[in-house]
Amino acid sequence: MKFENIVLTALAVLSVGCQSQKKNVQSGTDKPNILIIFPDQLRRYSAGFWSEPEYKKHVIGKPDPVVTPNIDKLAKNGVVVTQGISNFPLCSPYRGMLMSGMYPEQNGIWNNCIKGRKENLKDDVQAITDLFYNAGYNTAYFGKTHWHITEPLFDTKGNYVGTDKEPGGHYVNTYDTYVPKGRARHGIEYFYQSVKDDHYNPHIYSNDPGAIEGKKDGELHLPKVFSPKNEASKIVDYLRNTRGQRDTKKPFCMMWALNPPHSPWDNDNTDMEAMHAFYDTDKFPKIDHSLVVRDNASLEVAKYARNYFANVTSTDKYMGQVLDELEKMGVLDNTIVIFSSDHGEMLGSHEDEGKNVIEMEAMAIPFIVHWPKGLKKGIADVLIGAPDVLPTVMGLAGLESKIPTEVQGLNLAELLINPTTTKIKKPESLLLMLSHSRGVLTDRYTLCVNENKKATKELGDTFIYDNLKDPYQFTKISLDKEPEVAKMLLSQLGQRLKQANDPWYKTKKFNDLILYPKN
Repeated sequence: MKFENIVLTALAVLSVGCQSQKKNVQSGTDKPNILIIFPDQLRRYSAGFWSEPEYKKHVIGKPDPVVTPNIDKLAKNGVVVTQGISNFPLCSPYRGMLMSGMYPEQNGIWNNCIKGRKENLKDDVQAITDLFYNAGYNTAYFGKTHWHITEPLFDTKGNYVGTDKEPGGHYVNTYDTYVPKGRARHGIEYFYQSVKDDHYNPHIYSNDPGAIEGKKDGELHLPKVFSPKNEASKIVDYLRNTRGQRDTKKPFCMMWALNPPHSPWDNDNTDMEAMHAFYDTDKFPKIDHSLVVRDNASLEVAKYARNYFANVTSTDKYMGQVLDELEKMGVLDNTIVIFSSDHGEMLGSHEDEGKNVIEMEAMAIPFIVHWPKGLKKGIADVLIGAPDVLPTVMGLAGLESKIPTEVQGLNLAELLINPTTTKIKKPESLLLMLSHSRGVLTDRYTLCVNENKKATKELGDTFIYDNLKDPYQFTKISLDKEPEVAKMLLSQLGQRLKQANDPWYKTKKFNDLILYPKN
C-alpha cells in the first residue's frame, strides 16, 4: 500500500475530529495555557508531515513513512522549527536542561539517573514548573520524570517509605524512581508520575487519590494499561476538572512526558492495533528500505522498526485525545502547545540503535509550537536546544522579565513570532555533549571532539561532518582537511563551552586545539 493511502486510512481510523459542542471548563484568564508534550526517543523525522513538499525540502536525508495525523495537524497549524536538537541525547541530561534552562554543570545531571549514581536535578533550581507556579499558573505533570536520584527508599511492594532501613531498603526501579513531595517536585501541584520501561505495566504514583483508586501519595498503583492511553485519560479528567483538581480561574502549565516510543520494542510493549493497521506485512511485506528509509541504516539492526513506528503512531493517537479535549473546551487556540522529544533514535543508522551518540539520528528532535492566538503558522529555520525551551516558553507567555538570571538558554520567542525578525540574531551554533565528548552543530556542520575514555587527559577521535554534502554522515572529515572550517567550529565550541560553564572550559581542556575566548 502506498504511503499516501496509509495516511488517508490513518485520518479515518485515528481522527480526533469529534464535533461536539465546546465546553467552558476554564474562565477568568486571558493568559495562554502551556502544554509541553515530549515522548521519549522520538526522532525528528518520524512524522508524516515531513513527507509533504513544503516540509520535505528541510529534511536532512529522508523522512520516515509513519502515520501521525495529530502531529501533522499541529505542524500545519503551528510553527515547525526545522533544527530542534537534543544537546545531550540521553534521557536524564536532556530533562535536566529542559526543566532548568541550564546546562548539566549547573543543574546537577551529567548522566542518566540510575541505581548507584548521584545524578539529581538540584532542589534549589528554579525549574520551569516553579516559575509558572510563581506566575499564578496551575501546574501539572504527567508521565516520566527521570530527573531524581535513584535510592532504595521503598518497601518490598514498591511503596515509598523514605528510608533505606526496614521496611525500606528496596528499589522500585533501577532506572528512574518516584519523586517524593517537596522541593524535588519543583512547584508541580498536580502530579501523576509513570515509572518503568514496561509500557503495559506502568508504575504509577500520584498525589490525587481519585486517580489511583484511593491510594496515597507514594503508594504504588498498577493500572495495567498502555501508558499513553492511561495518561491521556488522566489528563482529560484533569482538564475537565471532575474532582476540582485545578483552579479554573487560572491558566495551566502542563508537562506530559510519554514513555513510548522508547524501548522495549517487542510485541508485548507495542500497540499491536497500530502495528496491524499501518506497519504489518500487508503494508510492508518485509523490513526493507521502504520502511527503514535512511541510506545509512542497517536493516538487520533495525529489525524492530515495525514496533517503533507503531508506538509512534499510537503516541500520536493519544495525543490527539488530549488536543481534542482542549478544542472542545474552547481553549486550544490560546494554549501554547510545544511538541518535542528528549532525543532521537538511531534505528539502525551507523549500525546502531538507541541514542547517546553524536550522529544526527540521535541528536535531531521534533520541535513544533502551536498557538493560533499568538503565532502565525509557518516554518522557522532556527537552531533550538534543550536549555532554550524554558526561556522561550516564558517569553511567549509574556513572562520574559521573570526568567531567572542564572538561566543559560536563549529566549527565541521573537524568532517564532516573526521568523524574519532582525531584533534578535539566530544562534550560530549549539553545544553538543556526551560523557566523553563535546562538539557544536551549525546550520551545516557537526564538530566532535572526543577525549580518550581510558585516559581522559588525552585527545581522542576528532572530526567534522558536512551535513549538507553528506546528510547521512558517512564521512568523518579530519580537521586538517578543512582548516578554515575547523577554525570556525573550534572557536564556536570554545564560546559555547564558556556559555555553559562546562568543566572543559573551566579547566581549558585541550586548549591547544579548542579556541577558548580570551576573557
